[in-house]
Amino acid sequence: MKYSLFQDSRLGKRPYQQDRLAHWRTKDALFLVVADGMGGHAHGDVAAQITVDCLGSAFHNEAKPRIPDPDIFLYRTIGRAHAMILHQTQRQGLAQDIASSPRTTVVACLVQDGYAFWSFVGDSRLYVVRDGRILTRTRDHTPVQMLIDAGRMREEAAATHPDRNKLLQCLGGPRPPRVEPTAHARLLEDDIVLLCSDGFWGPLTQRQLLMGLLGKEMKKSLPELIALAEARAGPRCDNISVLSIHWHDKAVPAPVEPLTVPMDDMPTDLKDFSATEPDFMHMTDADIERQIDEIKKALKKNDPGRK
Repeated sequence: MKYSLFQDSRLGKRPYQQDRLAHWRTKDALFLVVADGMGGHAHGDVAAQITVDCLGSAFHNEAKPRIPDPDIFLYRTIGRAHAMILHQTQRQGLAQDIASSPRTTVVACLVQDGYAFWSFVGDSRLYVVRDGRILTRTRDHTPVQMLIDAGRMREEAAATHPDRNKLLQCLGGPRPPRVEPTAHARLLEDDIVLLCSDGFWGPLTQRQLLMGLLGKEMKKSLPELIALAEARAGPRCDNISVLSIHWHDKAVPAPVEPLTVPMDDMPTDLKDFSATEPDFMHMTDADIERQIDEIKKALKKNDPGRK
């Protein structure tokens, strides 16, 4: 795999950092994750860190050196991260009640075999940018996104809508999240795959994002866009996190059916898990404790200095 990678995380005007981002790779696979701990809930940073640790551990354990089934991998690991947040919340007494429990959004992308596979919960986003246009992006789990999709609001008006920060889905809440069925796209040379928290995309218009990326290397364009997001957000600037790759490999041969996800259409290349009850709903405390031990072992193996 040939690609260049950029990552950065800024505090903005917030007193502490609740975003987490990370990436891992084998010789045949790359895994990218951004989690945005929810500032209105106690210990949102803890929820985001648990999510990143859980997903990273799963990739370490299952990528040998590829993930056999990306759809199932993303669906299960995101669901299990939700269960672990709930477990740790109760175990450590992190919240007085479920209404204030640690919560986070997440977007995760697996790249292997010339394709990007992704899923998400909340309003952290993934963009695929090709030839100066947005090929596809994730659709936020928000009331505002529902209004946009229904044609009742222009995308440009979302930044000033009073409900712009309300979420319909997250990890760590009282209701299990509906983990999005995995979407995927065949990557072409010079494609950009960008994962980010809402602190980055929220203050920027689509035109600003695309013009900022056009004709520049990511190490120059993305710091400029982050600075622009900070300036436009002003004193209310949220944490900002960006994790992106610029794909340099030649495209793998196209299948008979196109697998890219059009920007203006609902994805057709999805595996629907809606009829299957997620396995994390049946996890016992003992199951979760075993999962936590596995995560700790995987993290220690990758970072021997970590306790």
